[in-house]
Amino acid sequence: MGIFEPFRAIGYITSHVPFSIQRLGTETFVTVSVGKAFQVYNCAKLNLVLVGPQLPKKIRALASYRDFTFAAYGNNVAVFKRAHQVATWASHKAKVNHLLLFGEYILSLDVKGNIFIWAFKGITENHSPVGHISLESNFTPSCIMHPDTYLNKVIIGSQEGSLQLWNISTKKKLYEFKGWNSAISCCVSSPALDVVAVGCSDGKIHVHNIRYDEEVVTFTHSTRGSVTALSFSTDGQPLLASGGSSGVISIWNLEKRRLQSVIGEAHDCSIVSLHFFANEPVLMSSSADNSIKMWIFDTSDGDPRLLRFRSGHSAPPLCIKFYANGRHILSAGQDRAFRLFSVIQDQQSRELSQRHVSKRAKKLKLKETEIKLKPVTAFDVAEIRERDWCNVVTCHMDTAQAYVWRLQNFVIGEHILSPCPDNPTPIKACAISACGNFAIIGNAGGWIERFNLQSGISRGSYVDKSERKPCAHDGEVVGVACDSTNTVMISAGFRGDIKVWDFKGRGLKSRWEIGSSLVKIVYHRYNGLLATVADDLVIRLFDVVAMRMVRKFEGHSDRITDVCFSEDGKWLLTSSMDGTFRIWDVILARQIDAIHVDVSVTALSLSPNMDVLATTHVDQNGVYLWVNQAMFSAPTKADTYGSGKEIVSVNLPSVSSKGNSSDDNIEKAKVNPQEMQDAPQSPVLDQQIPDLVTLSLLPKSQWQSLINLDIIKARNKPIEPPKKPEKAPFFLPSIPSLSGDILFKPRESTEEEKHSQAGETKKTNAKADIPVSQFLQFLQSSAGERNFAAFTDYIKGLSSSTLDMELRMLQIIDDDDEQEPSTRPELHFIELLLDYFIQEVSCRNNFEFIQAIIRLFLMIHGESVRRQPVLQEKARKLLDIQSSVWQKIDKLFQSTRCMVTFLSNSQF
Repeated sequence: MGIFEPFRAIGYITSHVPFSIQRLGTETFVTVSVGKAFQVYNCAKLNLVLVGPQLPKKIRALASYRDFTFAAYGNNVAVFKRAHQVATWASHKAKVNHLLLFGEYILSLDVKGNIFIWAFKGITENHSPVGHISLESNFTPSCIMHPDTYLNKVIIGSQEGSLQLWNISTKKKLYEFKGWNSAISCCVSSPALDVVAVGCSDGKIHVHNIRYDEEVVTFTHSTRGSVTALSFSTDGQPLLASGGSSGVISIWNLEKRRLQSVIGEAHDCSIVSLHFFANEPVLMSSSADNSIKMWIFDTSDGDPRLLRFRSGHSAPPLCIKFYANGRHILSAGQDRAFRLFSVIQDQQSRELSQRHVSKRAKKLKLKETEIKLKPVTAFDVAEIRERDWCNVVTCHMDTAQAYVWRLQNFVIGEHILSPCPDNPTPIKACAISACGNFAIIGNAGGWIERFNLQSGISRGSYVDKSERKPCAHDGEVVGVACDSTNTVMISAGFRGDIKVWDFKGRGLKSRWEIGSSLVKIVYHRYNGLLATVADDLVIRLFDVVAMRMVRKFEGHSDRITDVCFSEDGKWLLTSSMDGTFRIWDVILARQIDAIHVDVSVTALSLSPNMDVLATTHVDQNGVYLWVNQAMFSAPTKADTYGSGKEIVSVNLPSVSSKGNSSDDNIEKAKVNPQEMQDAPQSPVLDQQIPDLVTLSLLPKSQWQSLINLDIIKARNKPIEPPKKPEKAPFFLPSIPSLSGDILFKPRESTEEEKHSQAGETKKTNAKADIPVSQFLQFLQSSAGERNFAAFTDYIKGLSSSTLDMELRMLQIIDDDDEQEPSTRPELHFIELLLDYFIQEVSCRNNFEFIQAIIRLFLMIHGESVRRQPVLQEKARKLLDIQSSVWQKIDKLFQSTRCMVTFLSNSQF
């Protein structure tokens, strides 16, 4: 188990599997596949309403009916009721590629031509099919559909180009259509009886009458590639929509038998599914480019326009960074898109606008990909000036200009930063100052220039006169950074030279050599440490002020892809092409965790709260989130979270936050209940940092109220006694009284209660042991095991008044009792409490909470401690330990105050 546990993947909208649409009441829902899980969207606003659990293999086909979802994976079909799997159908011996909802049955078709018929009402775990059809060996099925009004009949298309009509009730082939000498890729039924549309791999669409086996009309795509999806309009307009492998959607007019309109570049990849909503002029399309789009036909010329859409990266992201205090993630990918993902609410994710790309492409008669900016290679963001002006600057592949973005409006800025116009070279590095006013740009020619973000005007360049040419570095600039006070600017060159510049004066202050070619630098503004990544796979940490190396980390065996600091500067996270990402403790100068994944990490970013880690991976279009389990669960052992030099293999997070269903994770989940019971629930002592105290993390009011409980009780004391009721309810029995007051008749006790009351009276008279409450049980068991963790957890969950009552129950009040004081049970428990205080104060755990309990304990039991010699010895020992601990803390505070005073005086 590592520090970071897989949480979930974001940015996945759909895959190459056709979607399934159903209508429930007045709402329409679409079910899509996202790899090994499925998602359900409400079509009204394309809101995500349900995420299914993770399956062992990728989904190959989908079907849905009301609350049921059917997903084919491998040779099996999983049946879900909402998000819970209720059955698995496993009769196929080959991969299932198609599912068809047929009334109260589901038809599953595999690649070898076996069709199984399943009745999904009254599903049981060992469910068996109600029918089986085996197709001919020379017939490779490619699609299956049910023609409207044809009872118990389906049409199956083949890769050989022929069609077959089957009766699933009699399990007989009724007719075979010869086809068109081209592989059939899709087939749909039309609103007209006996008419279907067939799409072929040669780009032709055949509208065919299956009753008479006659061709009605044939359409041909102008673009190359096969017809991958078809759909007929049902709102009265004679339209047929077709999608091809080039990502273009064509709209055909069936009455005029010609092309009506074309949605050019509707998607970046092949169209997977098309569907006209029933009796609505709305068309939904999905593609393998990770997007779903809805088009509405409401314009005067009949051309569709984009109504709403959901999309993610269609190509793997290159760099990511947390934004808005960890609520959002900025991501730039190879698909030339710059996106903002929401970690909390999925529908807030969006792509930043590059200003009317589609309109400009249409006007210039170019493709959108030619108009879009090239992929982002590096970017920086500052949140402080979001409402004032552009607060993001991006570097693009093979581009000599840097672009600015305004995140408040999610749009590209009006300024373009062009450093060194005389000798333009691609921009390689960028950084925004801590104040948010300036952007530092470095290019491949070694030139570094500063720009004002508000106006986009250059504010001077950084030139090293000792170089052969007027520039900052002799070679490519691999990184730039600014400190938190705009005092210095740090830059790094590809040849291994790091330079520190005066930010305002732009003069060179110092420089040093790494001795190896640099790849990347990351600067932490608050601790002044600079992390450098070189070709020798060594991460070096430099103190910029002292100009010397302070840490050196080795362990990666392949190219290091990304580096980032935690917000407090105590951790350094690195990723590599060797498939691992590692966590290094900067203070302890050692590796504390290493996690290996199957797909190499290309970029990573840790949230400011250090609770979520985001990673991107090779050939993966999503952003993967990992949670810091130390933030959400109590640690148990010192080496539980940090595995040191051991590398832990972990599966990537799934789309469903319920976790991965792999066998490895299932085995990890199988924990012995006895081990869980025996495991301590609070931090153990070897996690304690020397000479420091650990607080309880309880609300301040909880432990402060223990100290002021008498004041609180006095303040909450009622001002006047409670009033008597004027009239008693008629159903309550009462007895007459001389005073006129209403007196209720007491309930007659049963025989069992009388016996129990008599027994309690005998026990009281016999001066037996006091009843052992849960408080005393925890105290006694913890003292016996010499581990008070369970007792601490218990009293931390008690309210202040309850804890006060438990302590007062141990008071020795009756001093005239015949029983010896040393034999009284209260004395034994008070002695255990003193042992507990000695243990906790010596370990300095839950410090402020324990101090408050000790004060309350002495107020209640101080007189008893003074009178009993056994308790006096314990109290003296507690006093000695308390004094030594406070002396260490006071000495530490004095040194801290001296340091703060020194820094304050030196600053001013």
